[in-house]
Amino acid sequence: MIYEKKLSGWVETVRTNTNLPVRLVLWNGRHFDFGTFAAPQVTMKVNSASALPLLLEPSLDNLGEAYVKGKIDIEGKLSDIINIGYSLARSTVTSASKLARVRRYFNHSKTSDKKAIQYHYDVSNEFYKLWLDENMVYSCAYFENGDEDLATAQIKKIDHILTKIQVQPGQRLLDIGCGWGALVLRAAQKFGAKCVGVTLSQNQFDLATQRVKAAGLEGQIEIRLQDYRDVEGQFDRITSVGMFEHVGRKNLPAYFQKIRDLLTDDGIAMNHGITSADYDSGETALGGREFIDRYVFPDGELPHISLALESMQRGGLEAVDVESLRRHYAHTLDIWAENFEATTAQAKQLVDDEKFRIWRVYLAGCAYAFENDDASIYQVVCRKAGRSAKTLPWSRRYIYNELEQAHRIATAIRHG
Repeated sequence: MIYEKKLSGWVETVRTNTNLPVRLVLWNGRHFDFGTFAAPQVTMKVNSASALPLLLEPSLDNLGEAYVKGKIDIEGKLSDIINIGYSLARSTVTSASKLARVRRYFNHSKTSDKKAIQYHYDVSNEFYKLWLDENMVYSCAYFENGDEDLATAQIKKIDHILTKIQVQPGQRLLDIGCGWGALVLRAAQKFGAKCVGVTLSQNQFDLATQRVKAAGLEGQIEIRLQDYRDVEGQFDRITSVGMFEHVGRKNLPAYFQKIRDLLTDDGIAMNHGITSADYDSGETALGGREFIDRYVFPDGELPHISLALESMQRGGLEAVDVESLRRHYAHTLDIWAENFEATTAQAKQLVDDEKFRIWRVYLAGCAYAFENDDASIYQVVCRKAGRSAKTLPWSRRYIYNELEQAHRIATAIRHG
């Protein structure tokens, strides 16, 4: 009863401050409208009184927990649901609250990192196949013109990366966090590189290994179930796509130092990763990061781009090209969320209800975050610091002359 009285006051506050097209329906049939609209766009059904403490402090973390635990059900268009969730969080969570931006640090031992990676990526390969493209590229796509389908945009992203780092036939390429092998397969097939891909996910290792064998590229590509810290040798080119989010902010200089140590003196590397929009490298004040850490990406830490670049320099690398792909990731996530919604029945056959709910709000919520600058993503091309400026290209034209470069590489491969 006490919570219902508090709820009435809270609803009145939200209605006055934000006037949202939302109806809240309690388990006893009583309902509240958060706005003066004739018909609500979103209906939140409260299944038990245990949800009320979470609703009265509607951070993204609390709202997410109430939903994934089945304490509330939500009806409406998914994009409307996410917009309403952010609006409710903003109406209550302030910069002075306990959920204000904070820095959290994790241990990031080899054991804990492997456990975190396998928690996220080893849901099942079949689950990811439902909503990813046919090559199962689980990172931001590159929409050169904006009208490409997902599969095309993912291939363009890989080619964009490999062109940026100027991969040549016969060069050794290391892909840190190789996923299901799409980048190393493309690097070997199109660019003639000799590749090593490392992952901590057993499922990714198994499928990537199968794909390499099916392509007849065992002599050109090696897939390893290995921590990047254990890699040895020298590589002409190094890529890291969607991986450094798992490294930990305190460990970034050591991570970049490892990349430096693995590079040949004239080598080139690319780091493609998600960054925080908070210049102090803290977490969003609305609680979204707490939800992701608890249910999606354990121990994940996002640096601001400034911290990433500083850490790169501390690690002995020079950043020579920086590109934001925020718009591209917002669109990628929109497509993933749409694909996920379209395969609801199949997804529920592969995962339990809680896991389904987690991924449903995670994908759509991340799309909102990238669209509204709550998170960003950058590709940073780098090389060993201290090299002559004369070895740098005059312009970025080489990145976009892909057809010319592809023809040159194909000719070189044909002539051995």
